[in-house]
Amino acid sequence: MENRRRRVPALAPEERREALVAATIPLLHEHGVDLSTRQIAQAAGVAEGTIFGVFETKTALVVCAVIKALDPQPTIDALNQVDRGLPLRERLVRATELVHARFAGNAQLMGAARKLIIAGKDGETAARLATNRERLHAALTDVIAADGAQLRRPPAAVASLLLLFCGANTYGPFGDPDGFSGEDTVSLLLDGLLIRRGTP
Repeated sequence: MENRRRRVPALAPEERREALVAATIPLLHEHGVDLSTRQIAQAAGVAEGTIFGVFETKTALVVCAVIKALDPQPTIDALNQVDRGLPLRERLVRATELVHARFAGNAQLMGAARKLIIAGKDGETAARLATNRERLHAALTDVIAADGAQLRRPPAAVASLLLLFCGANTYGPFGDPDGFSGEDTVSLLLDGLLIRRGTP
C-alpha cells in the first residue's frame, strides 16, 4: 500500500503552532536538536513551508518544543499527590522515584536544551528552564517540609541534595540510571554510609 502523508485540517495559527510543537517533541527524543524541518513536516502531516508560516526559524520551533517537553508540571502534580500522612522515608522514596523518572525520561532533551542555550546564547530559554527548576525544587521541598524538625538541614537544602544526586546519577559520567533505586538513594540521604554500632 502506498504510504501517504497524513493530512490535518486547516488550523488557526496558535493551533498550528501547538500541533507542530507536539509533532516535534518525539523527534527531539529520538534525534536531539539535529532534526530537519522535513522530518517535522512529515510527522505533523503538513507541507514544509507551513512551519515558517508560524515560526520564524526551525530553531524557534525547537526551542518551543524543548520548553514544552521539559515542563515540570506533570511531575509537580505527582509530587503534590504524595500522601503527606506517610512517614518521611516513604514520602521521600516516592518523590525520589518521580524525580528520577523525569530526569531519565528527559535526558536527551536536557542535552538538547543545553546545546540550544550555549550555541544560541539564549538567555530567555535559560531563564525559563531555571524557573522550571525552581518550581520542581519548591514542590519537592513541600514533600519534606512537615518533617523538617527531624533533619539536620532545612527541607529546601535536603531537596537540593536529592535533586543533585538524581541529576548526577542521570547525567553524570559515574551515574547508573538503569540501576537506580529510590530506596537506596533515600537511605544514602537520610542514613549516610557510615556503619554505626548496633547497626546490622
